Amino acid sequence: MMKITAVKTQLVELPFDRPIATAIHHIRSVSCVCVRVETTQGLVGESYAFALKPARIKTLDEMIRDLSAHLVGKDPHYVEAIWHAIWDDINPIGQKGVSICALSTLDTAIWDLIGKAAEMPLHKLFGACRDEIWTYASGGLWLDQSIDELVRDAEEFLARGFHAMKIRVGKADMDEDVARVRALRECVGDKIELLADANQAFDRKRAIRLGRELAQFDLTWFEEPVAAHDLKGHAQVRTA
Repeated sequence: MMKITAVKTQLVELPFDRPIATAIHHIRSVSCVCVRVETTQGLVGESYAFALKPARIKTLDEMIRDLSAHLVGKDPHYVEAIWHAIWDDINPIGQKGVSICALSTLDTAIWDLIGKAAEMPLHKLFGACRDEIWTYASGGLWLDQSIDELVRDAEEFLARGFHAMKIRVGKADMDEDVARVRALRECVGDKIELLADANQAFDRKRAIRLGRELAQFDLTWFEEPVAAHDLKGHAQVRTA
């Protein structure tokens, strides 16, 4: 029987070539806690947690290492039992935020082990129904880029074969958002899907105004127009 012998973490900071910005983020690097779950059979399950601010990663690391006691000595195939043991353990501090991030990171590493033990990718282990999925380009078209830079990003995405891409909106001047999306649509043509992400930049009224302005560009979606926790606001924006 395979058993987990150790859980090890490593902190890694990956600097960007240039800072990137959204309506609520100004990011110079991404920091990760890389997790390795070792076993008696030599298999290693891997996963990671990430934070957009380097200081936060230490908190994630502490929580992951604290909860890893629930894994050592256990058969990773009892993944549900391990999950529920951690879920019960984090009840006093709250089953959300940092504690859930740590739980999901450990859970992912265990599932990685299970897939390796079965010599199957997880999508097949869970019950595959396709060999290809639709994807979109998300690593560009940032809020702090000029229109010329947006066009260069879009042309690169097209050259790489993407048929969909996401632009960030959330400028103080709404006309700037409209001009940027217009330039992108003119660059990629009518057959490419465009997505817009406001990163929670607006109140409800402003989100509705911008959404109506952007409707002419046939956007596939308008992501996080208001605060993530404002469920009624999202419903109101959608209805409008």
